[in-house]
Amino acid sequence: MLPIVQISLDVTSLEEALATAELARRAGVDWLEAGTPLILAEGLHGVRALRERFPGVPIVADLKTMDGGYLEAEMMAKAGATHVVVMARAHEETLKCVVQAGRDYGVKVMGDNLGCPDMVAGAKFIEDLGCDFVIHHIGYDERRGIVAAGRRMPSPLDQLREVVAAVHVPVQAVGGLSIEQAIRTPEFGALLVVIGAPLAIDDAAFKTAGGDLEDKLRFICERVHAYGDIPLSKR
Repeated sequence: MLPIVQISLDVTSLEEALATAELARRAGVDWLEAGTPLILAEGLHGVRALRERFPGVPIVADLKTMDGGYLEAEMMAKAGATHVVVMARAHEETLKCVVQAGRDYGVKVMGDNLGCPDMVAGAKFIEDLGCDFVIHHIGYDERRGIVAAGRRMPSPLDQLREVVAAVHVPVQAVGGLSIEQAIRTPEFGALLVVIGAPLAIDDAAFKTAGGDLEDKLRFICERVHAYGDIPLSKR
């Protein structure tokens, strides 16, 4: 599998999301993610606008679905999403409903293990219920709360090798990574590299980060794509 670079559009303005997506595509980014803040602000309209502007580009709808799984996945699929996100800590029936909607509407399902007491077991649970991808995720509030308490910030790299070894589907690592850490995740077997807050998005203001973001993204894409084809069986 060729490593993939995905930008998480964790902004609250559709105009800003589209402009950032244009910049990201010029830089070589493969997938676009309608981040949770964008979905909360713009809903289906935001996903439709991304689809209209970027026909043929994979679009991840980061719904973080916890209930009503079939309807949420169906609505996002009809709006143009190619991937939807469901939480491992949702009820088992919710995951099954999202997976069924994915099959019915031709979208891939990404299961997110954020908040699982056992992150490796959570990843395996996601795969066993039919999800096509695993998101190994240390959450925004968790990271900030632990740092505020004066403790070491947890990283998805802490258990990434164990998560990758536990499943057979592609994995992405999310949550507080530096640019160099994100670029190195394919070395851990996680072939979907996600660039969001704080790398491309200001994680305090939820706006596009300052500086030369296009050059930063181009550098990331060149480094990630240089890995070439990595067989999933040889992670």
